[in-house]
Amino acid sequence: MSEYRRHKKSKKLIDAEKRQGVELKENEIDRQFLPLDEVNGYKIRPGMYNLYGATMLPGGINFTIYSNGATSITLLLYHRNDKEPFVTIPFPESYKIGKVYSMIVFGLDIENLEYCYSVDGPWDPDKGLLFNKENVLLDPFAKAVSGQRIWGENIASGAYRARVVRQNFAWDDTTSLRIPMCDSIIYEMHVRGFTMDESSGVKCNGTFEGITEKADYLESLGITAVELMPIFEFDETRDMRVANGKILLDYWGYNTTAFFAPNTSYSHEAEHNKEGVGLKYMIKELKKRNIEVILDVVFNHTAEGNEYGPFISFKGFDNNIYYLLTPDGKYYNFSGCGNTVNCNHPMVQEYIVSCLRYWVEEYRVDGFRFDLASILGRDQDGSPMERPPLIQRIAYDPILGNVKLIAEAWDAGGMYQVGNFPAWKRWAEWNGKYRDDIRSYLKGDIWAAPEAVKRITGSMDLYGGAYMGYESSVNFINCHDGFTLYDLYAYNNKHNEENGWNNTDGANDNRSWNCGYEGDTDNPDVLSLRFRMMRNAITVLMCSRGTPMIYAGDEFGNTQHGNNNAYCQDNEISWLNWEYLDKNKAFYNFYKNMIRFRRKHAAIRKDLEKAKCGYPNVSVHTENPDNGNITKESRVICVRFAGYDEKKGHDDIVYLAINVYWEDIQIMLPNPPAGAYWGLCVDTGGDEDGKYYFNRPKPLTWRNKTLKARSVSVFIASYGVEYGNQ
Repeated sequence: MSEYRRHKKSKKLIDAEKRQGVELKENEIDRQFLPLDEVNGYKIRPGMYNLYGATMLPGGINFTIYSNGATSITLLLYHRNDKEPFVTIPFPESYKIGKVYSMIVFGLDIENLEYCYSVDGPWDPDKGLLFNKENVLLDPFAKAVSGQRIWGENIASGAYRARVVRQNFAWDDTTSLRIPMCDSIIYEMHVRGFTMDESSGVKCNGTFEGITEKADYLESLGITAVELMPIFEFDETRDMRVANGKILLDYWGYNTTAFFAPNTSYSHEAEHNKEGVGLKYMIKELKKRNIEVILDVVFNHTAEGNEYGPFISFKGFDNNIYYLLTPDGKYYNFSGCGNTVNCNHPMVQEYIVSCLRYWVEEYRVDGFRFDLASILGRDQDGSPMERPPLIQRIAYDPILGNVKLIAEAWDAGGMYQVGNFPAWKRWAEWNGKYRDDIRSYLKGDIWAAPEAVKRITGSMDLYGGAYMGYESSVNFINCHDGFTLYDLYAYNNKHNEENGWNNTDGANDNRSWNCGYEGDTDNPDVLSLRFRMMRNAITVLMCSRGTPMIYAGDEFGNTQHGNNNAYCQDNEISWLNWEYLDKNKAFYNFYKNMIRFRRKHAAIRKDLEKAKCGYPNVSVHTENPDNGNITKESRVICVRFAGYDEKKGHDDIVYLAINVYWEDIQIMLPNPPAGAYWGLCVDTGGDEDGKYYFNRPKPLTWRNKTLKARSVSVFIASYGVEYGNQ
C-alpha cells in the first residue's frame, strides 16, 4: 500500500481539486508521493522546489533549501532535546535543480522532530567563503526554533534547531482592514514590556495572549494600529551580562536569528508544532476591534555579528552573498551591530520578499516598519543606490500591495534619508525631523518656529514630489528609542547608568526639559508644569498633518526613570507600570480625548472638499490672524485646518494655537464663518476646575483669547450642533 493511501487524501484537497475542475486519478497522486530512494533507513524522493523550509505533505515532510556556493548539503534530523542526530540524510545530487536542494522524507514523527543542516563547500575567508560541514546550521526558512521557549534561558543544545509547524489556523472571515495612513493612529509597543508587570492585571504576562487580554483597552484608547517591536525569533541571552547587580539581556530583540519564526517565549502556551497560534489569535482579536498589526522588522543585520560572531545560518549557507563584505572578506558595519545584510543581491532580495509575503499570507499582518531602512538602499559595495531594486520590488509586490510600508530612513553608517527615501509613492517614513523640531519648539526654543510649523502642516517640504504628501510622514515625539513622554519633561539629561556603560550609551541630543527639577519630585508646581507640557505635546501631535505614532504607556505617564536607551533592561525600567493609569487618570482621559478629537475632525487629517466659507485647507497665522509670517521670533504659532465635511453637512474648521513662551500672550481669532461661532475645545493651561478638554465646545463671544504661558488651545467653528455629532 502506498504512503499516500495510508494517510488518505484530505477532504480539503479533494474539494480544492473539484473547485479547479481537476480530477486526478489516485494512482497519479500516488506517483507524486511515492518514495523513490532510501538513504540510511529512510525513504525519500525529490521534493517541491518552490516550497522553501520544512512543510508537511501527505506521508512525509518536504525539505527545501538553497545555496549558491555549497558543494553538498546534508539534512540532520534529531529527536527532541537529543544532542546528536538520529539520522543524517545527504541530498542526492539528482535532488538538486540549479542551486536548490529539495527532498521529501517519509515516516517522520513531527512531534519528536528537530532538524538542521550541514553545508559543505570551499573555505576561503579572504573571499568571504566560510563553508564548513562541521557547523550545524539553522534553516533560514525555519518556521519555528527549538530551545527558545523559556525567556532568559540559553538554548539547551548550544545550537539552533528548527521544527516543523502545522499551518492550520482558522482565520474565518478575517480580512485586511486597509485603514488609510491619514486616518491611522499607531501605537508602538514591546510585547513583553506591555503586560509583564503585575500591575497590568493580565493572566498571561509578557505575551501575545497578554496583549489579547488588553484588546478592549486598546480599542477604548482609540488607536487604529499596534506596531510591535521585533517578534521574530531572537536570543535574548546573546549578550547577557550583569551590571549593578542586575542581569541584562537583549530585551528589545533587534538581533534576529530566524526571520520566518515568531518568538516562542512571547507565547503563553507551549505551542509545539503549532508555533504562532497565540500571535495569530491576538491579530484576529485586534482586527475584530478594527486595530491593525504592524511588525517592526530588522533586515539590515542578523545576530551572527562580524568575524568573531557565531555561525547560525547565513554565514554557513552563503556568507559572501548574504552580507556586505570588504575586499578582504571582512564585514561592513552600517548597522552598528557587526554586520550588514547585502539586501540588493538578487538572492537576498528574493529571501526578504518571501519573508514579508509569508507574514502577510500566514499571519495576516497589515504592515511593516523597517529598522534602519536606509541599508535596504545600499549597493553590494555599501554605496547608496539611486533606485534600489529591493525597495522598488517591495513597493510593487502584488502580495504586499495593500500593506503599510514604513521606513526608519537612516542607518548607523551616516546615511540620513528623511525626506529623501526612494518611496515610489508607497513608502512612508518615521519623520525624525518632526520629533526634533517639535521637541525643540515646545520646550521654548522659539527660533525653531519656522521648522515646527512645517512639521505641523504635513512636512510638505520633505514629502512632495515622489512621495505621498503628508501621508508619507509618520509623526512622533517619543518612541522606544529615547525618552518616554513623561521623561521628556522630567530630565535634562539621560540617566543610563543601569546599562553598565557609565552613561555613555544612548542619544545626547534629547531636546528635553526637566521643568526645574531633575527626576522624581513631589513638588506640585513642577508636576503641574510637566503635565501641562505633556498635554501640549499630545495636543500638537494629534493636530498635525501626517500619521501620529505614540509610544505605549505615554498615555498614562509611564516613566523609564531617565533611561533613554533601555534596550537591555528586562525589568521595571522598561515594563509598563499600569499603576500610573490610576495615578494619572486625568492625563489619561485628556490623552484619550485628544485621540477622539483627531478622529472626529477629518480636516486635520486630510484635504477635504474646499470649505464653503472659502477658507483654504491649511493656513498659518501668528497671534494676529492677518499675519501669516512665522519667523524665528514667533512665540505663537496658529494653524487653521478647514474643509467641507459631507458627513457633517457643514464646514469642518479647527484652529490650533500654541504659546511656547513663558508668559501669557493675547491672541485674536479670525472672524468665524457666517452662521458659526468659535468654540473652545482644548485648553492645556486649564481653568479653575482643572478642565483641559471640553466634550462640547465652550462658546466664545469674543475674538480675543489669552493663551496662558506654555499652553495650547484648540478651537472649532461650531454651527450650533452638539459636539458629539461633529
